[in-house]
Amino acid sequence: MLKRFFAYYVPHKRLFYVDFFSAIVVAILDLIFPLVVQWFINTLLPEQEWGTVVWVSGGLLATYLVSAYLQYNVNFLGHKLGINIETDMRQDLFESVQRQSFRFFDNTKTGHIISRITNDLFDIGELAHHGPEDLFIAVMTFVGAFSIMFYVNPSLALIALIFVPILIALITYTNIKMNKAWRKMYAEIGDVNARVEDSVSGMRVVQSFTNEAHEVETFRENNKRFRNAKVGGYKVMGYTSSGIFLATRLMILSVLIYGAWLLYVETIDVGEFVLFILYINILFKPIEKISAILELYPKGMAGFKRFTDLMDEEVDVVDKEDAKPAPLLDGAIEFNDVTFGYEENRPVLKNVDLVIPAGKTVAFVGPSGAGKTTISSLIPRFYDINGGAITINGINITEMTKESLRSQIGIVQQDVFLFGGTLRENIRYGNLHATDEDIYHAAKLANLDALVESLPNGYDTQIGQRGLKLSGGQKQRIAIARTFLKNPPILILDEATSALDTETEALIQQSLKELAEDRTTLVIAHRLATIRHADHIVVVTKDGIVEQGTYDELIENNGVFATLNSIQIKQ
Repeated sequence: MLKRFFAYYVPHKRLFYVDFFSAIVVAILDLIFPLVVQWFINTLLPEQEWGTVVWVSGGLLATYLVSAYLQYNVNFLGHKLGINIETDMRQDLFESVQRQSFRFFDNTKTGHIISRITNDLFDIGELAHHGPEDLFIAVMTFVGAFSIMFYVNPSLALIALIFVPILIALITYTNIKMNKAWRKMYAEIGDVNARVEDSVSGMRVVQSFTNEAHEVETFRENNKRFRNAKVGGYKVMGYTSSGIFLATRLMILSVLIYGAWLLYVETIDVGEFVLFILYINILFKPIEKISAILELYPKGMAGFKRFTDLMDEEVDVVDKEDAKPAPLLDGAIEFNDVTFGYEENRPVLKNVDLVIPAGKTVAFVGPSGAGKTTISSLIPRFYDINGGAITINGINITEMTKESLRSQIGIVQQDVFLFGGTLRENIRYGNLHATDEDIYHAAKLANLDALVESLPNGYDTQIGQRGLKLSGGQKQRIAIARTFLKNPPILILDEATSALDTETEALIQQSLKELAEDRTTLVIAHRLATIRHADHIVVVTKDGIVEQGTYDELIENNGVFATLNSIQIKQ
């Protein structure tokens, strides 16, 4: 996992080298300072070399200025490096999610995906900056300081070294405990995000059923679990911080006592004693860095582990290696012995054979859950079939690239999704390269003129998140305008008018009729009256395709379709 983590440094290696070099130079300058102080005390002051004192002081000032500039590099460029890596990871993760099939989204909570793309990566940027750099500088400072201390007085250095195993034990214990704590915390915040996403998206349902208190209580439980997981992590951190504080203070107290004794018996001089005190204080810096890493590393790596888990999620609908861009399709679709199920060993469709002629309108009817929408979802390869083959123009759809196949299929669903933005932006989503004139023409074909005129800013009016400011019929017309703009040879209408009132449905049906002209059109319908003029009707039940024919033929057959039709007429 670390190898994958460090791979993200490669595009920013120049920035890393500048930051790392600056940090090393700053650490070296910090190590030199106590030696200069010892020289001041033991040599320059007794000999009263005031000219040298002035020159050395000037040199120290210049050194401080250089160190200040390098500190700027470490802080600014280091954080810039971390932000760049965090941004690259977030981009890779978003692109990975975009490649996933419908099956992935069927089984994954939206809040969890959002959490992994946002919250999980926040600490990774800080870890990318501070992790390798601070760890290296801490080790270098430790080794450098102790080496100089051993050179000056081995016995006094050993007194300080006694506390190092205690610090290592604390660090190791904390790393294990914190990893568990932060992994749990990230899992809980994913649940919190999922709860918020569900509640806010379904606020109209929540309030219509007066279930606000239930939502508040459910959120309170999720929030409480997240709080407990986070508090548990900080509790471990508190124990460790206290232990490290006590160990370091005992270290300096021991050096003070033993150093004072050595000074008393004249084994060391005042300069060496001050040098040791300064180096003990210098040792606090790497200890503080390691303490910070103890907090950051488990959080960052827990987030990175969840990042890699999502990145490694297998994409089950992929282009074959030899897949080619689809030619211009006329829409002749065939299902040959097709079997499919959303779950293993639970087929929804079994050995389905179906022919849809090019340029014809074919309607699919039947009870809910029979597989009508499933059939329409298999044509654009939103799911891959378990057996058989689906062809368009005689070409197996798996031989085409997904992008070229889907670019020639337009879909208008019952539940229209609109993005937060303007009316113009939402229509243009059907063809991102469309001109304003193209948008106006598509809107006219979709009978959107009256809506545009009623909006305060016309096409530039903000329509609200998911189009909440619009009626169902208005949203349907926008979806139809998008499809006009896309201008595909194959059209799928998935119960596009079932949720509308009769008057609005009549208007939308007219727009759909114009949209379906000269296209191969698949209509999934609940109201049978709306498909009376379909060229062909397919009746789908849990037993598969049980009837096919024109509206009049199926009525005459007095089968499943006729029964459904009579029930609706009585209603």
